[in-house]
Amino acid sequence: MSDPKPITKEKKKPVVPGHTGRRSLPPNVSNREEDEIPTMELFGVLPRGTNMKVYLEVQAVHVFKMQYEKTKKEHHTDKYVNDKLIIRRGQTFSIQIDFDRPYNPDTDQFWVEYVIGRYPQQSKGTYIPIPIVDKLEVGKWGAIITRKEHNSVNLTILSAPDCIIGKFRMYVAVLTPHGIMRTNRNAETDTYILFNPWCKEDAVYMDDEQEIEEYVMNDVGVVFHGDITNMKTRSWEYGQFEERVLDACLYIMDKAQLDLSGRGNPIKISRVGSAMINARDDDGVIAGSWNNDYTMGVSPSAWTGSVDILVEYHSSGLPVRYGQCWVFAGVFNTFLRCLGIPARLVTNYFSAHDNDANLQTDVFLDEDGKANTSLTKDSIWNYHCWNEAWMTRPDLPVGFGGWQAVDATPQETSDGMYRCGPASVQAIKHGHVCFPFDAPFIFSEVNSDIVYSKVLKDGTKFIEYVDKSHVGQKIVTKEIGANGAHDITDSYKFSEGTEEERLALDAALMYGVKKEIRDDDQLQSVPDADMDFQADNAVFGSDFKVTLTFKNQSSNRYKIAAFLTGHIVYYTGVLKAEFLNKDLDVTLEPTSSKAVEVQIRANEYLSKIVEQASLHFFVTARINETKKILAKQKIVALQVPELRIKALGEKIVGKEMTVLVEFTNPLKKKLQNVFLRVGGPGLMRTKSQTFREVPPNSTLNWEEKCKPMRAGARKLIATLDCDTLRHVYGELDLVILSDSSQ
Repeated sequence: MSDPKPITKEKKKPVVPGHTGRRSLPPNVSNREEDEIPTMELFGVLPRGTNMKVYLEVQAVHVFKMQYEKTKKEHHTDKYVNDKLIIRRGQTFSIQIDFDRPYNPDTDQFWVEYVIGRYPQQSKGTYIPIPIVDKLEVGKWGAIITRKEHNSVNLTILSAPDCIIGKFRMYVAVLTPHGIMRTNRNAETDTYILFNPWCKEDAVYMDDEQEIEEYVMNDVGVVFHGDITNMKTRSWEYGQFEERVLDACLYIMDKAQLDLSGRGNPIKISRVGSAMINARDDDGVIAGSWNNDYTMGVSPSAWTGSVDILVEYHSSGLPVRYGQCWVFAGVFNTFLRCLGIPARLVTNYFSAHDNDANLQTDVFLDEDGKANTSLTKDSIWNYHCWNEAWMTRPDLPVGFGGWQAVDATPQETSDGMYRCGPASVQAIKHGHVCFPFDAPFIFSEVNSDIVYSKVLKDGTKFIEYVDKSHVGQKIVTKEIGANGAHDITDSYKFSEGTEEERLALDAALMYGVKKEIRDDDQLQSVPDADMDFQADNAVFGSDFKVTLTFKNQSSNRYKIAAFLTGHIVYYTGVLKAEFLNKDLDVTLEPTSSKAVEVQIRANEYLSKIVEQASLHFFVTARINETKKILAKQKIVALQVPELRIKALGEKIVGKEMTVLVEFTNPLKKKLQNVFLRVGGPGLMRTKSQTFREVPPNSTLNWEEKCKPMRAGARKLIATLDCDTLRHVYGELDLVILSDSSQ
């Protein structure tokens, strides 16, 4: 295409802001928008009487786009529910062109063109002319003729491994003495181009087939939640291959106004994605809510996966209500995997949120040793979910590619927007947090110290105790090929107390992102008394007990004044309401220990419980003789009942199957406005049902019909949600057989 210019039309388009300069073009930020491409691009005035019929003319173009055909299978795109050709960059594919007569290489010249967006330019990668060559060259676009028969020509095309990701329009151009003749716009030949983790030249290349199968092709994942002593799991339907999801992911980049020329770079795409998945400041995909009021939307715990969220956003263009960290991370994982970027969802237990950017978590105590909730602004989340995306980092020194932490949950702003990453996990581990993007914040999430400070009435502050091991105790992701937890803590941090950890902290200090706590700021001696905190297995709606064990390692007799408080907390660590406040006096004989049990009554916490049924216990103890302070925090996640799922009938593609969801109300009160969802990729699209009430100790039964769409190992996922009870899940693994009659 010779020096493309914006096409002049009868109705002028409004001037795009920022379109200045004599030869500049407006920003090309939309995959959906397109300009008309001239079917005849003349070199000059066409002589009168010229018969263009004598030149080679294209009759049809075949792109072999069916799921069962060779191209989609070789490019690992046959699972996408999409009737267009979908290929991965840096890999060959074939097309067939039918002409009006046999092709003569001595006299005829043609080529294939790919165009994306408006104002196509070869220098920007938005206009791609593909020359016919004798030999394909790795790293460059090219096409070779593999077969000529009658009026047809078969081409094998190689795409560049760094080309733009998106939906391209295809044309075939024929050179004549008078100009270039092109095929008409034909939506049937539109082609999606994705990242290619199988291609060594692609920035997202992975050399392990099992990892690719897990981190790109697996359409169901596991979210780890709960607390570190009671890790819970729930399945999440990524559904990256489901109908309309690919178009929704491309729409997200359009909505972000990411220039098309930057859409071949996984660094830019993941950074834009981390901003756009949340709707805090850019009308992104999901509106977050942490106040336990979801009357204007869907409770975060009610979602079974990403598909409904992405499809709704693509349809309306408005943020979908509501999400919390695992929802943001689940949808972000779908976005990345759908485009071909290897990605995984990560959970960090005891994740610090440093509000004042001093790279430590501050807890303030009054003169009696009780927690001062008005001064304490930092929080520690029971758990926090984010993502890792796999890519090279040519913008960083060698060795910092691979897994990059990216977080779509809106916590703090980065470059003026709520987003986080990509940050090299390797850089975080070694304390090299000067590298982009947002490494200091993630370093703090996994490696922050908790500093307990006593505040006197005159405002003077003294550091009483520093806990260096509470934050980031365990970081996990789904293991490859199974549903268990794979511990990746050592990817983010060295073992506590090792020389390597000291060096990493020194490096962070050198880069000025971690506040140094001087030895003279801390206690000069290790307390010779200690305290432990344990809780029974706590079931939602039932009583349970907690046990405080005080230990005296000294030869002295101690009297201890302890303060135990219990709060209802959001999983982010933010306090909602206090339900327990108890003073304890304990006398410890020399070299002895004493256990104190405290009964927790269900009626004390049930009326105040919120989203994730979590109770936060905080105990501080003062040794009267030495004035030393002991402090412990404990999160207790109450166990909630599960849903039971059954599948009745033949488990065969295309055959009707009955799905039965059962739930028994374990509480002594009726549940009202109970909302159920069930679905599973390749099995059934998500269906929902609301039940007005479920009486105490009664069982709810819900039946739905479905026809499985894909063979193989599949999973049904169900959720139950109501104001009284949330985070109720159930799942069922199935093996669906192919229909042998077809």
